[in-house]
Amino acid sequence: MRASVALIAAVLLLVGSETTFMGRAVADPPAADAQSEADAQSEAGSEQKQQATKPDKATQLGTPKADSESDSNAKDSEPPKPAKPAQSVVKPAAVKTPVKTAEFRPNGRTFVALPASLKSLAKGEVPKSLDQLHAMEDQVNQVSKEAKSCTVGIRIGQAQGSGVIVTEKGYILTAAHVAVQPGKEAVITFSDGKRVKGTSLGMNRSVDAGMIQILPDQNGGKPYPFATLGSSKDLADGSWCLAVGHPGGYDNARGSVLRVGRVLAAHPDRLLTDCALIGGDSGGPLFNLQGELIGIHSRIGNNVETNLHVPVAHYDRAWDRMSSGESWGMLPGFRPAIGVRGKTEDGKAVVIHVRPGSPAEKAGVNVQDVIVKFGDKEITDFDSLKKAVTETMPDMRVPLIVIRGSEEKKLVIRIGNAR
Repeated sequence: MRASVALIAAVLLLVGSETTFMGRAVADPPAADAQSEADAQSEAGSEQKQQATKPDKATQLGTPKADSESDSNAKDSEPPKPAKPAQSVVKPAAVKTPVKTAEFRPNGRTFVALPASLKSLAKGEVPKSLDQLHAMEDQVNQVSKEAKSCTVGIRIGQAQGSGVIVTEKGYILTAAHVAVQPGKEAVITFSDGKRVKGTSLGMNRSVDAGMIQILPDQNGGKPYPFATLGSSKDLADGSWCLAVGHPGGYDNARGSVLRVGRVLAAHPDRLLTDCALIGGDSGGPLFNLQGELIGIHSRIGNNVETNLHVPVAHYDRAWDRMSSGESWGMLPGFRPAIGVRGKTEDGKAVVIHVRPGSPAEKAGVNVQDVIVKFGDKEITDFDSLKKAVTETMPDMRVPLIVIRGSEEKKLVIRIGNAR
């Protein structure tokens, strides 16, 4: 046991730039660039609308179709699809199913074939020699170098998260609570500080899976670097994994950070790892030891080293719905609420009760106020207000316009969580 601890400690010293071994971070600064700050107060009406054409699902993810995990929400009653924004979506390039041989490199930049000496580690074993530790150090450094090129910071309003590019046309996988809702304007920042504009597409909130696309014509006609797709099926408990993201939000003096950990448990709807994650990492990629994407960071546990990730198979099965801008489901423990009851009167949403201590009361909403706008949504009756609230996430700050008597008032409400 002492020998194993000593070997692990040796890796802490050996692992290179932008790497954390078992939750301890080390990072070298990338090329710097100024970062713009977005103002949540100006979100209303600022979203770029985008027309979404459904890409051919068979050309999307490299996840083998043998994945048998069931998407419990795919057959749920589906809400009406949201109005499709006006900007066209570029169809992603074909991505082949990875062929797991030493001679063939799957599409994507992050794949690094495992040397024979590390095959046992992929099955959950621990390093047993200094040579294995050196080989693991080299493997992690190679994956880290490629992973940072396609791991991005995401800012929507004042909220920050992470994501990973998965096609050369700039489709990004992230968490639903990072993407917020379809049609939101996003600022995408690469590790070297380069910024581009994007827009959020659809999301399956029941598993916290979201999608964003970089808007066209921002890369000089060149393809974007993208991650190699793997499978979230048959992951052995104890398998080594690599978590990448922007802990605490994008930092141009640091870039993305990689942490090494292990899979604690793999379930159809979630992966559990001990990779140390904090706020800002949400939406970032989880790779296996040979650099294949197996999941997306979702929820951070009460213990910083117990974290949940969305299995990559969920994005494969729901690609058509998400890329078309559809959103559905509700993440357990995330029930947005503002704390009002109301009625529809003469085609208006009239507030008839404000719960004490609720987000609405804190924002200054009064009984008999008529809510006419919630974020960028025009409110025509109380049902439309309820629908607008369900499309937000707890802790979001949303501009609100109410009519009080003959006076129009502008408020900002912080969404609560009804749990």
